[in-house]
Amino acid sequence: MAEVPADLSAFADELADAAGAVIRKYWRTRVEVISKDARLDVFADEPVTIADRESERVMRDMIEQRYPAHAILGEEHGAKGDGRTSEWAWVLDPVDGTKSFITGKPLFGTLIALLNYGKPVLGVIDQCVLKERWKGTSTKTTFNGRPCSTDDCTSLQEAMVYATTPEMFAPGLETRAWNYLSSRCKRALYGCDCYAYGLCASGSVQLVCEADLMPYDYLAVVPVVLGAGGVMTDWEGRPLTLPNHDLSKGRVLCAANSKLHSEALAALRKAPPFSRAARDAFLLGVACGVAAMAFLRGRK
Repeated sequence: MAEVPADLSAFADELADAAGAVIRKYWRTRVEVISKDARLDVFADEPVTIADRESERVMRDMIEQRYPAHAILGEEHGAKGDGRTSEWAWVLDPVDGTKSFITGKPLFGTLIALLNYGKPVLGVIDQCVLKERWKGTSTKTTFNGRPCSTDDCTSLQEAMVYATTPEMFAPGLETRAWNYLSSRCKRALYGCDCYAYGLCASGSVQLVCEADLMPYDYLAVVPVVLGAGGVMTDWEGRPLTLPNHDLSKGRVLCAANSKLHSEALAALRKAPPFSRAARDAFLLGVACGVAAMAFLRGRK
């Protein structure tokens, strides 16, 4: 994995500082909330505020002025260049957890990833209200400037597992996989957005399992988790990179260590092919079919 130049590492902090200054202006104020997907789907529920858009614009302007050759992918303002093939690319989510932000819950965060040819090599999770910042590479992660590390728990039965919401798992395979995994953990918890990954890097949470994510939702988190001693892949064990996004389908698994990751990955793969209700309905249908065939044969 590429070494991160010192100037780019320092610049990531500058970006987080600038975004945080904008976000704090709007924190717990009556900001207008709109749905970014309203034109595509009247039932969509993807809120966005001026804090999201303005803070991303500030970061993009800084990147374009300092490093005009770098590619950019942002949640609010789209792509400049191709982050999959560029030597350096920035992936930005100015307010990961907009629903938390608009309801006054300080568990949202600014996510900043630096990619080298599509692979995340530097990540920042910044919570500007609580003044908490995780910053990681593949070999080292710090929390507010001090080294941090993941927990040594290796058993699902002793692990806390987080997901932003159970609604993020699509009906069918994803929901069954989540239910199977979470039922084997000590406790399933919800509602932290990117903050849960920071807690994993600091050793407070052992697992995070999510689905339906976009690259700007998880690429910044990968170096933070890896540098703290954790493991983060998709549900098939593949590395999380921008080129791999279509294969990964937005499904991510974060674990405090390799042993726990292996157990969690195995649990996701062992999810039953049918829910209990679907299985019972299927068996009932088979039984009814057999009975009907026997009845018809008896009438001949």
